[in-house]
Order: sequence, then C-alpha cells, then structure tokens
Amino acid sequence: MNNAIKSVFVGAVVGALVGAGTTLVLSGEKTAEEYIKDFYFTDTSVLVSPHGLRKKMDKGDKSFVLVDLRSGEEYEREHIVGAVSVPAYKDPETSAYGDVERIVNGFRTIIEENPGKDVIVYCYSIPCMTGRKVGRMLAENEIFVKELGVGWNEWRHFWTLWNHEHEWDNTNVFDYIASGPEPGEPKVKEGSTACPIEGEFGC
Repeated sequence: MNNAIKSVFVGAVVGALVGAGTTLVLSGEKTAEEYIKDFYFTDTSVLVSPHGLRKKMDKGDKSFVLVDLRSGEEYEREHIVGAVSVPAYKDPETSAYGDVERIVNGFRTIIEENPGKDVIVYCYSIPCMTGRKVGRMLAENEIFVKELGVGWNEWRHFWTLWNHEHEWDNTNVFDYIASGPEPGEPKVKEGSTACPIEGEFGC
C-alpha cells in the first residue's frame, strides 16, 4: 500500500471515528463514567443507612418519618419502632399496588402533617421491590420518598448483618421494635455507639 492510499485509508478511518463520536454525543448517549456518577448520586440520595437511622432514633431526632409498607396485619404484629403504616399489601399474600389513590393520599397526609421531614419507606427485605415500586408510584404523583437500606427481615431477624461487630453484644433489637396499631416511640440512648463518625463519610 503506497503512502497516498495509506493517507486516504487513515483519513477515512479517523473521519468515521470522529463522525461516530459526534453522533454518540449528539444522540445523548452517556459515557460509562457518567452512568457511574449518576448511579452513586442517585444511590446516596435515595438509600438511607440503617445505622444512620438507628443513630437518629438513639438521639431522639425527629427529622424523619418512617413508613412500613407491609400489610396492616404484619405491622400490628411487629414493626420498627416509630414507623407508621401505609400498607401496600391487603394481607401477607396479596399486594395492593392497584390501590394507588389510597397509597398516594396516605403519603400526602404524612407529608402535610410533617413538613420538611424526610419520608423513609421500608418493606420486607433488601431484595423486595415493594419500596421501589411504591417510590415510583409516588414520584409519578410528585411525592418523593427515600428507602431504608434494609427491610423488615434484616432489621428484625438479622441484626448482626448490618450492625458493627463490636455492637452485637451491647445492642438489643427489641429496643427498636414495637407491636400493635400505634407507632411507638424510640428510646433515647445516652452513649449510643450507632454511627459515631460525623461528616461526609458518616452513616
């Protein structure tokens, strides 16, 4: 291949690559780095650390409202202390996702009664999609909620899964559980070891 042909070939390849890059930018496609950045901005905006929540409970912090999305029957049996109930299930086996008006109005009432507070939802477990589905339903109605980073099962039955090892012997899950139709009140705990790190890298 002589130099003239090489120049034409290289020019064609470079032109094609530049054109493809321009098309990619103009079409609005994101780079991998942009997707990663978006993921972490979204993740840290939506998910709430259970450690951070426990810290707020221990300090008597009232800057949030916790909402249990499980059925009313399950809520009354046991729930995270302080949580209110807006069931996304009619009973433990039957979803109520179709009951959009009731769920949306339930959250509107919570927000009206608690202006400026974060509303944090939880459902059955970490992989449970209920919190995400209800969160989307609410966002479609201009209501924006956060989601607890663990579900009921992890909070109640796997306390050591998300609490630090040095806390296993000096914390009791039953201090953070309530029963019955009322939310209950978290106990203020002097000298709480929950999330001692302050600032950007705290819980």
